[in-house]
Amino acid sequence: MRRLLPSLAVSLLLASGAHAHEVRPAYLELRETNEGTYDVLWKVPGRGNDLRLGLYVEFPAGCQNLTEPRGTMINNALAERWALRCEGGLSGGSIHIAGLKATMTDVLVRLERRDGVAQTTRLTPAAPSFVVEAAPGLLEVARTYAVLGVEHILGGVDHLLFVLALLIITSGGWRLVKTVTAFTVSHSITLTAATLGFVHVPPAPVEAVIALSIVFVAAEILHERQGRRGITFRAPWLVAFAFGLMHGLGFASGLSEAGLPDRHIPTALLFFSIGVEAGHFAFIGFVLSLMALLRRAASRLTFVTDQATALVRLVPPYAIGSVAMFWVIQRLASF
Repeated sequence: MRRLLPSLAVSLLLASGAHAHEVRPAYLELRETNEGTYDVLWKVPGRGNDLRLGLYVEFPAGCQNLTEPRGTMINNALAERWALRCEGGLSGGSIHIAGLKATMTDVLVRLERRDGVAQTTRLTPAAPSFVVEAAPGLLEVARTYAVLGVEHILGGVDHLLFVLALLIITSGGWRLVKTVTAFTVSHSITLTAATLGFVHVPPAPVEAVIALSIVFVAAEILHERQGRRGITFRAPWLVAFAFGLMHGLGFASGLSEAGLPDRHIPTALLFFSIGVEAGHFAFIGFVLSLMALLRRAASRLTFVTDQATALVRLVPPYAIGSVAMFWVIQRLASF
C-alpha cells in the first residue's frame, strides 16, 4: 500500500512528452577577418522535406552584406555563409533574430574578434536580441553552456526515462548514488571523446541504442517484480556505466548538431557537462521528494489491497518500456 501512490506518481511523470528531445538550437557564428568585416555562418534547424525554420538574422543598421548568402541543407539543417561589413564594427550594436519569438528554439551565438577575444551568448524566444560587448568575460560562456546543459537534460525525455528506471530498480540510497556516479563518469568519457573528435559514431544508431537501453532496464524492473533479479538489480552501476557510454554519444551528437566551433568546444563542453549533471540531480531530487511525500500520504490509506498495490507497481516499468520501444521502432525505421 505504501508503494501504491509513489508508483502512480512515477507513471504520471511519463506524461511530460511522447518524443525524445534533441539539442537542435540554431547557431550564428561571426568571425572578424578585417576591421569591421566578418565571415558569417548561420545554421537553422530544418523541418523535413528541405524546409527550414523561419528564423532570420537582423544586424545593426550600419551593416551590409558583401556577398550573397550561400546555403546548403546538411543533416536536416540549413547552413548559410556570407561576408558582412559593419562600419565601426559590431561593438555596442544589437543583433536580433526575427521569428524566434514564435518558436521553441534557442540560438547559440559566437562572435570572434581578430585578437582572439570571443563573445558567446544564448538567445531564446523570450530574449531574441543581444548587445555586442566590447570586452566579454568568461562568466558569460560558463552561464550560457551550463544553462544549455540543464535545459537539455530536463527536456531530454529519453535520458530522464533511463535515469528514472535506474532510480526505480535501485530504490534510492547508496545504490542509487553509486549508479548515478557510474552513469556520470561513463557518459562524460564519451561526451568528451566525441566532441573533441576522437570518436565518430553516426547519430541514428546511437539514438536507437539509447532507446533500447531504456527498454532493457524497464524489462529488468519487471523481472525483479516477478522475483527474478537480473544483472541490473545485482549490479546497477555496471549497467549504468555500460549504457552511459551511449548516452554520452547522444549528448555529443546534440552539441555537434549545434555547429559549435572546434576552438570553443573544450570550454563549452565543461560547462555543458556541469549543466547536464545539475539537471540530473535536480530531477532525481524532485522524484525522491515527491515519492517521500506520497508514501507519507499512502500510509494513512487502509482500503488498498496488496493485490492492487502489486498491479499498480507494474505500471511504471510497462509505461517506460512501451514509450521506449516506440522510440526503438521509430529510430530503426529512420535508418
